[in-house]
Amino acid sequence: MVIKSLKGSILYMRILLLTNYFPPEIGAAPHLFFDFGGYLVKKGYEVQVLTGLPSYNLRETPKKYKKKLLMEEEMAGMKIIRIGGTHLPFSRKIAILRGAEHFWSSFMFFLGAFFIKKPDLILFYSPPLTSGVTAWLLGKIKGVPFIINVQDLFPQNAIDLGILKNKVLINLFLKIEKFVYEKAAFITVHSPKNKEYIEKRGIKNEKIKVIPNWVDTEKITMGERINDFRKECKLGNKFVVSFAGVLGYSQDLDVVLETANLLKENKNILFLIVGEGPEKKRLREKSKKMKLENVKFLPMQPREKYPSILHASDICLVTLRREVKMPVVPSKILSIMAAGRPIITCLNLDGDASDLINQAHCGYTLPPGDFKGLSDAILKLYHSLENQKEFGYNGRKYCEENFSLDICIKKYIELFKIIKEKSNYGGI
Repeated sequence: MVIKSLKGSILYMRILLLTNYFPPEIGAAPHLFFDFGGYLVKKGYEVQVLTGLPSYNLRETPKKYKKKLLMEEEMAGMKIIRIGGTHLPFSRKIAILRGAEHFWSSFMFFLGAFFIKKPDLILFYSPPLTSGVTAWLLGKIKGVPFIINVQDLFPQNAIDLGILKNKVLINLFLKIEKFVYEKAAFITVHSPKNKEYIEKRGIKNEKIKVIPNWVDTEKITMGERINDFRKECKLGNKFVVSFAGVLGYSQDLDVVLETANLLKENKNILFLIVGEGPEKKRLREKSKKMKLENVKFLPMQPREKYPSILHASDICLVTLRREVKMPVVPSKILSIMAAGRPIITCLNLDGDASDLINQAHCGYTLPPGDFKGLSDAILKLYHSLENQKEFGYNGRKYCEENFSLDICIKKYIELFKIIKEKSNYGGI
């Protein structure tokens, strides 16, 4: 299908996407903006992406990206400008280095921005929040507005997890947060309670827009559970309970191991943990000590295999620690819904994720760390194929009606139109 360019029309805009993560990196963050930019290109917009050289969740950096300071390439019709040196050594293992990396990468992106064409609008992914300062500086230099897409409410989430304790740093980041929010043309959040938090920071209601995260419902569809992925991983006809994603401190995979321990006498139930992260080594060692033969670990898989992992699963899990108090809606929930699989969550019941599961009637919601409740919920679905199918169908239907690329990104295009009109009349 050929899409005519908007160039020359009143709707045409050159959009700059600023993000620390982008494919071939694997994860929700890289693919969210990849899908976003690709959709805009199909609608006739010109899209530039300013990002780093890939390293996140990759076993090995592809050869073409090694030893580069600056490179350009094209992906899905987007012009990608990659800046080298944005990642600090060992930053994922040392908290203070990870924080320093936020400032350093933002500085490097600012330098890299001199190699791009002047955009009409900048949209950046947060975290890191410091990229907002980069977006503001670029906006001042090039005379263009910016939109911040807030995924995690930093620094509050880091404070709650106990990662950020230094009062000087906390005050610094809170000031940066307020500054960036005030300077943005619009702030987009993926759920209502995230909007409530930002309003409490003294930001005007009308500039905060709730636009859910999206999922490509044409790429992730419902599929057969007995598939090539099952055969490749020798899963047979086991009842597979899966967790796929980052294996970090926030995710609380201990609740999955404790649940597996309760259910280890049922030889037909297999817990599948797919992914990489700082907690993986500890989790594997704990699993061995507990002699959990019903737990299988797999490395992070390529994006194209992700739907097959979901299809091969009978139940998909989403877990977060009790300390994660911010109302986050993990993107994996939307992918699971799109694949038509039942979901069980163990996370903050006051957040938007639990509300979503209950509204869609696509699974069970439990408090953080409730491994006894999780084992009961798994057994309930294990013994009811009817409930599995009902939850799966409900999730898929709700996803199609609320989270498709077309539905969500059209809401951004409406913001683009508002900004374009205000720019034409000197309003921004």
